[in-house]
This record gives sequence, structure tokens and C-alpha cells, in this order.
Amino acid sequence: MRMDALVGPARGLVWLLPLLIFLVDTSWAEAQALPAPSSGAPSANIVTPDAISDAPKAEGPRAGPFSSPVQLPDLTKRENFSGAMQMVILLTVLSLAPAILIMMTSFTRIVIVMGLLRQALGTQQLPPNQVLIGLSLFMTFLVMRPTWDRVNNDALRPYMDGKLDQTTALSNAKVPVRDFMINQIRKAGNDEDVYLFTDFAGEKPKNWGDVSTVSLIPGFMLSELKTAFLLGFKVYLPFLVIDMVISTVLVSMGMMMLPPALISLPFKLLLFVLVDGWRLITGGLMGSFF
Repeated sequence: MRMDALVGPARGLVWLLPLLIFLVDTSWAEAQALPAPSSGAPSANIVTPDAISDAPKAEGPRAGPFSSPVQLPDLTKRENFSGAMQMVILLTVLSLAPAILIMMTSFTRIVIVMGLLRQALGTQQLPPNQVLIGLSLFMTFLVMRPTWDRVNNDALRPYMDGKLDQTTALSNAKVPVRDFMINQIRKAGNDEDVYLFTDFAGEKPKNWGDVSTVSLIPGFMLSELKTAFLLGFKVYLPFLVIDMVISTVLVSMGMMMLPPALISLPFKLLLFVLVDGWRLITGGLMGSFF
């Protein structure tokens, strides 16, 4: 999915807002222009003979909000965006933010390794999902901070200051994100994952700049999945050795009915705490991106 396609749904929604705002403002202006009846004057609903004789002849239908053609403002210009339009766009971007976070950042690798670590420990739902997701999010913020700083300096801040138009800002914002994804794919040696999607798309890229974003994003996700499972296998190995040792001891002692996981869990927790496992895992995960 292209970055510029993210603004497409928001742009389609905000086209209706100028028409609604125009109709509301016109109706409100006409209501304010009507004179308010005074306390001593007869009511506007009571028709008197003098009012009938003094009333001018109707020259035609009174001008309403639809008497003149409605002209929609050019929404590609930043100065034409009202507060309501900006709010609609903000809500649309926030609804797409989880998909962007999962597909184009380091979140996928981190959260998969954390989930495999919990399974290797055998602690069922400990730590809870909220704790793992929160830790993964903050680790993602730290890893992606240089990329987001480039997006802010090259695209977001110049656009908010009126120095760039929308198309140029989106083009500048894609460059740091694409550089991050390309660097991670090349570092992991998973170029074939990108070629898989470029072949199906009918593309013949000669360099990374020729790879379209719609082919780069799924290739990056496949690369991250492969890297995450390799790291998870390395995390699993020491805990698997403990399970095998405990199972062998129980079988040799004839304790067939005693679950090995019940005995191995304290030993795995003790080993993980003694080696300061959380610091090693988080440090190794963030270090794998640099």
C-alpha cells in the first residue's frame, strides 16, 4: 500500500464537509438577518388590512441557499482546510495508524519474539498481553526514533509551515521509511522476499529505488517474520534443554504421572532471572536493528 493512498479515504470523506458547512452558514446568516419582532408591534403571524395594502407585490421566489451555484474549495491547498476537515483527517490517520505501525516498523519482530519468549518460559498468560504490547511499543518508539525524526524534519514540519504542498510532503515522508525497510531487508539477506512480490507485480527493478512501495511493504513483513522466528528459536533453546533434562530425570525416577512442566517452570524462571534475561532480550532485539 502506497503512503499516498492513505490520504485517499480521508480526502473522499472531507469533500462533503464544505457543502454542509456552506448550507449551515447560509441558513444561519438568513436567520440572523430577519428582524426580531418588538413587544409593542403586532405579531408577524397576524395579518392586518394595513399590512395587506402596504405589502409590496411579490416579484418572485425569495433567494435561498440553493439559488446560487455552490463552489467547493480546493482542498489540495492547506489554507482551505478548516478545523472540522483537519479533525476528520486526523481521525482517519489514527484509524490507519495500527496497520502502519505493524507493517512498516520494527513492531512485528519485537512482539513475535516476546510472544515466543513467554511460550518458552511456560508461564501461560504471564506477562499479560498488555504488558508485552506496551513494552514492544516503547521499544518500537526507540528503534524508529531516527526515522520519525527525519520524517518530521523533511516532511511534516515544512508542510505545517506551508513550505511544501501535500504531494511533496508525502514523497519526502516516504523516503526515510523506505530506507529503514530496505536496510533491514538487506541486513537480514532477505532480498528474495521482495523479488517475490515484484515478480507478481510485473516489475523489473534494477535497484532498490525502482521497487514500488506496494511491493516493498509485504516483502519487508516477510523478512521480519523470518528474522523474528530465527531469534525466537535462539531464545527457545536454553529452555528446551531444561525441559529435556527435567523430563529425563522424572522418567528415570519412575514419576510418569508428574507433569514435567510443573517441575521445570521454577528452574526456567530461576535461570532467566539469574542471567538478567529481560535486559538481554530487550537489548538484543533493539540492537538487531542497528
